[in-house]
Amino acid sequence: MTFAERDAVLNWRAYNGRPWHSPPHSEYEDNRIYLLSAACYEHKPIIGNSIGRMRQFQYALDEFCKNHVKTCYAWCILPNHYHLLIATEKIRQVLKIAGQLHGRTSRQWNFEDNCTGRKVWFNCAERCIRSERHFWVSINYVHHNPVKHGYCKQWTDWPYSSATEYLEQIGRDKAVEIWNAYPVLQYGEKWDY
Repeated sequence: MTFAERDAVLNWRAYNGRPWHSPPHSEYEDNRIYLLSAACYEHKPIIGNSIGRMRQFQYALDEFCKNHVKTCYAWCILPNHYHLLIATEKIRQVLKIAGQLHGRTSRQWNFEDNCTGRKVWFNCAERCIRSERHFWVSINYVHHNPVKHGYCKQWTDWPYSSATEYLEQIGRDKAVEIWNAYPVLQYGEKWDY
């Protein structure tokens, strides 16, 4: 895929109302695109306690992205973890703010579930995107995550991800082309179960 084709593919509207931008090649070199992954402690489905909680957390992540990251390329929330593919120049600050979000949600959810003192979050880890290939595999990985974990059969069946908008913007044929060119394979096998 040429840079012009990539730019055309990424010309869609971001889930938070801002346009998505093609990642300039320099961002790969400057290590400013990251896959953030955060899991509930012992992978318990604490986020997925209810549909209302999933929606509230989706809103909270939307606000987090609007206020603290340069661009959100892809996102997915599952009952026990989430992924964000973001661009930022201040990853340490973003991780600190994600930790604050985790603290607020832990307190709220423990109160709601009458589980004071329960450990809700295990960690929030970042993986720097190293290349264009890594970027596209990460896009596919984030959107495929609900299928991988058996929550649905197709990307568009899962309401807590950017997959539907991504497919609407680039079209099914282009998405299949990207899927075939940048397969997920064993991406995430050791750390996303």
